[in-house]
Amino acid sequence: MKKISDGRARLPHAILLYGNSGIGKYDFARQLAQSLLCLSPASNGEPCGTCSSCGWYLQDNHPDFRLLSPEQDTDDEQDAGTAKKSPRKTQISVAQVRELGGFLELSSHQSDGLRIVLIHPAEALNAASANGLLKMLEEPPAGVVFILVSHQINRLLPTIISRCQKIDMPFPEREVALSWLKQQGQENAEQLLDYAGGAPLNVVRNVDQNATAENAALFLQGGRLDPFLAASKSASQGMEIALDALQKWIYDLLLSSLTGQVRYYNQHATALQAMAKSVDLSLLLDFQRQLNEARRNANHPLNNELQLETIFLTYTQLFMKKAG
Repeated sequence: MKKISDGRARLPHAILLYGNSGIGKYDFARQLAQSLLCLSPASNGEPCGTCSSCGWYLQDNHPDFRLLSPEQDTDDEQDAGTAKKSPRKTQISVAQVRELGGFLELSSHQSDGLRIVLIHPAEALNAASANGLLKMLEEPPAGVVFILVSHQINRLLPTIISRCQKIDMPFPEREVALSWLKQQGQENAEQLLDYAGGAPLNVVRNVDQNATAENAALFLQGGRLDPFLAASKSASQGMEIALDALQKWIYDLLLSSLTGQVRYYNQHATALQAMAKSVDLSLLLDFQRQLNEARRNANHPLNNELQLETIFLTYTQLFMKKAG
């Protein structure tokens, strides 16, 4: 049987993996958890995948592992056939954290083994659940490792951060990311990886290639853009997606104006550089702030198409007021 008398005994009681979304932090955390529970890990730390512990883990029923995520907190009594579908949960509740109490009081099911608690995403903890977790981190039980995964570390309590060993997870190297995307059968991998800010998982999960191309075609019209037609097309994508696309375009316009470079829409770099010459920088900065505010209120129950009409009207005006 595996003992924790090896290097694992020197593990911190809490590890915080943080960085941009879409770079594989959660997958890494899952692999780490499996490795720590594995009875016969390889010399490089990889789990064997064949022992009884790996078998339990891969079947999602390991007795020494707990996952806390918003999706877990569901109403089991809801009749799936007749009840209304409840909205997707976005928070980890205090009840979920309290349920950990019983788990932490137990000893490992393996001789001198570890118990693992994985929390993803950690910023989904609300005020009550974060304070409940903090108490556990302040007096951590022996043989328990907490693994927290965060896409927005600034949303975590500073006291939680201070009780974790922080690991800043990097973006994968571009060639590695492109190779992986091509293995997934992804067309236009380079363009879409740029659009996703270098995060390959976001390409697969969140980037609609057709919508990205349609949005760019609209934005390229500049002052000739019909704000009402653009709003109608963009509203069908959803407010957050539409605003994200425009925010990236405006970021590239600003970057092109200041440095001659672009980040998200590299295939349109020449057009963006030309457009940047016809835009007043102060107006562009004001518009960027307007978009940031609209993004923060993207889920507000307002008329999205009406909001987008106003936003696109302002966008067209950027190209008509170049300071002399």
